[in-house]
Amino acid sequence: MTSCQPPLLALYRTMLTIRRFEERASALYLAGRLPGSVHLCIGQEAVAAGVCATLRRDDYVTSTHRGHGHCLAKGVDPGRMMAELLARRGGSCKGKGGSMHIADPSVGLLGANGIVGGGIPMAVGAALSAQLRGTDQVAVCFFGDGAGNQGTFHESLNLAAIWKLPVVFVCENNQFTELTYYRDVTAVDDFAIRASGYGIPGLLVDGQDVVAVYEAAEAAVRRARAGEGPTLLECKTYRFHGHMEGERFVLGGNAYRAEQEIERMRRERDPLALGARRLLELELLDQAGLARLDAEVQAEIDAAVVFAEASPEPTGEEALEDLFAAPPMPERP
Repeated sequence: MTSCQPPLLALYRTMLTIRRFEERASALYLAGRLPGSVHLCIGQEAVAAGVCATLRRDDYVTSTHRGHGHCLAKGVDPGRMMAELLARRGGSCKGKGGSMHIADPSVGLLGANGIVGGGIPMAVGAALSAQLRGTDQVAVCFFGDGAGNQGTFHESLNLAAIWKLPVVFVCENNQFTELTYYRDVTAVDDFAIRASGYGIPGLLVDGQDVVAVYEAAEAAVRRARAGEGPTLLECKTYRFHGHMEGERFVLGGNAYRAEQEIERMRRERDPLALGARRLLELELLDQAGLARLDAEVQAEIDAAVVFAEASPEPTGEEALEDLFAAPPMPERP
């Protein structure tokens, strides 16, 4: 079986949608219109776009606290996502989950997760379900470099490897575990080499190049769907914003990395700029076409905000809805 040709225009549009969504979320947060905290993936768009473009609607994805890009790339409606961020009833979780807990099973999104590494064993469970049911569905879990040092990471890789589960582990190594450079708390340069300890492939990928991500993910997903077991992808990427929005005001600027580093990465390694350059070189779009596409995406995000703000807030009574609990244990005779 040969690899598929990367859908360059679709990949770029997905990245652009994520960027514009995140920029609007930042503006809403800084204006005091978005409650709670928000962790943006600006700079990391190529990972979500490249990986999710290889998946079917019925494949599974588990996400992280920095999960807006994964959600959009998997097909969650931007309006319902924005409503969830604004804690409105029209949100994908009826306004009860917020930024870090967006879920939409209708498109295979099993949920973003505020627990570091919490989504990794969930994806393994979903993959086990697919294997037991005899489907060819694949599960993908996204996690950061901080989660790569959690016990859930090692336990999940071991279980997936011995049972040859159809799961792809995607480490988004943005080089900072919250406010700490990852090499200060990690004994290896590359998480991908840890795959060898479990007898599975480990691939190191340029996470700023959406085509490189797509090609690596396509091979890993094809391998999983064929029953050949899991793969670990490490996508080296970089976030242009802080760990969370507003941290500059708390820390008094970028206390843990230099402004020059951020500007250099924006100038040289912005995945959108790299993607646009490829489209221009291949003459798939010209500058006017890029501008029209941007205007279309901006209009979609504008409509998402209008929908979200028109959606009512949940009532107090709704707080007790959608709760699930095990039935009480029967009394002993």
